[in-house]
Amino acid sequence: MPRKLSKSRNVYAPASSSSSSSHSTTNLLTPYPQNDGLPPFLTDGLPLPSLVVLDLDYTLWPFYSDCHPWPPLRALSGSVLSDRNGENFSFYKHVPIILHLLQVAGVKLAVASKSPVGDLCREMLKMLRIPGGLPTSVEGFRRSPATKGAAGAADGNGDEEGEEDSGKKTKTKTKGSGSGSGSGSGGGLTNEKGRKTIELFDGGLEIYEGTKLRHFEVIQKRTAIPYEEMLFFDDERPNLEVERVGVTMQLIRDGLDWEELEKGIQKWRANRGIA
Repeated sequence: MPRKLSKSRNVYAPASSSSSSSHSTTNLLTPYPQNDGLPPFLTDGLPLPSLVVLDLDYTLWPFYSDCHPWPPLRALSGSVLSDRNGENFSFYKHVPIILHLLQVAGVKLAVASKSPVGDLCREMLKMLRIPGGLPTSVEGFRRSPATKGAAGAADGNGDEEGEEDSGKKTKTKTKGSGSGSGSGSGGGLTNEKGRKTIELFDGGLEIYEGTKLRHFEVIQKRTAIPYEEMLFFDDERPNLEVERVGVTMQLIRDGLDWEELEKGIQKWRANRGIA
């Protein structure tokens, strides 16, 4: 029996549909208030995987793409889609900010999914957007004492619309997309319109029936990144077969979140003999 469409509150949605597109890092990085809002694995000076590969169903979003959404789809907002039956579909709560933060930390991203509806999945990844107004560097997510009060405001929004910092040049070589390299200090904010999620997957999209070993073979050839430098998140135990070629896989229960991300990175480091 296929899993039911999740009705969990653990889905992504802005605090208010009428609010500014910029988002509070306090609201999105709540697991790490003791580290100025930054996950410890981004500030401990230890290596990160070169490539993070992600499954789709029950990893990035809480549904099966081949049996829950009924096209045509329409966007209710940048974070919520609706199908012909009026069912709504979103990412898991922390997925958009996790994807953005990994990319600005210099980690490549890819998708490996056995879904038989690849075209529909690509359409959804185009329609679901990463929010705008996010820092374009890892250090930009660090909450300074002067901004903690504002970031924790009840409306859940961060920097004000039209803030001068959004026009500053950054070290990022993109058009306000939020992709960047590493943890350089300073930086500005991404375009307030946000970005199509599909644009973040610079390691490619492998979405078709078959084995995950086949997916990874194609990804490795495309990126030239060794299997040992890859970290994979998936919710199905049989897909642990990818570890035979050197990929580290973190088996997750119901969606990618900060806890699962940290566990995966720690497992990848342990497999590499990194303390």
